[in-house]
Amino acid sequence: MSEPLLQVENLAKRFEGIVATDDLTLNVAAGELHAVIGPNGAGKTTLISQLGGQLVPDSGRIRFAGGDITALPMYRRSALGLARSFQITSLFLDLSVLDNVALAVQAHAGHSFRFWRNARLETGLRQPARAALDRVGLGARADLPASALSHGEHRQIELAMALAGSPRMLLLDEPMAGLGPEESARMVEMLRALKKELTILLVEHDMEAVFALADRITVLVYGRVIASGAPADIRANAAVRDAYLGEAEAEGAGHG
Repeated sequence: MSEPLLQVENLAKRFEGIVATDDLTLNVAAGELHAVIGPNGAGKTTLISQLGGQLVPDSGRIRFAGGDITALPMYRRSALGLARSFQITSLFLDLSVLDNVALAVQAHAGHSFRFWRNARLETGLRQPARAALDRVGLGARADLPASALSHGEHRQIELAMALAGSPRMLLLDEPMAGLGPEESARMVEMLRALKKELTILLVEHDMEAVFALADRITVLVYGRVIASGAPADIRANAAVRDAYLGEAEAEGAGHG
């Protein structure tokens, strides 16, 4: 059996006595969409921040594509093919949609931002940006200012920015946050298409989306893995229902 694309071993992170990730171990196979769920404070965003390089773990190890990336900075992880989206969008609203994604292409390529005016004419940046926007269904809106688009479309721009560096794996932190039913359905279809091409680690509160998309699910409670397996096994797991799923399903949309 081939080695997992992402291996997380005994990861631990504490903040002033609060244990955010506690001896956390999980594997993500190449080509799978692996969801991480759990109540607020379970350590989900802390986990994804350690994987992306925004936080350094106190102990443990992270391996990606066979290499140890535990101590690598964000840009080195990005160069290896690991891309992250964030829970809160951060766009240049006065720039066009295409400019925002081209900036991400430029950052992935390691170019200096000093030459941004010239970069607007550089096909090596614009073509990958347009291709990424096409992948998320925003090709026709590329030349509009980002401020003219909806919150859901901002989520799509952010996804295009993550795709701009041709990653092998996406780390997605709450891509459904703040979306209405139609926008959520559109995002689910987009992720369903992307999972045919990429490995995805998805942190998400929307249980309907999680169970529609995930090949495997890992459940965190207080920074520890309490279960990991196929969606049907997770849904049937009594400990998971007690800790999270019952509460999430009772609230309808999985907000927990």
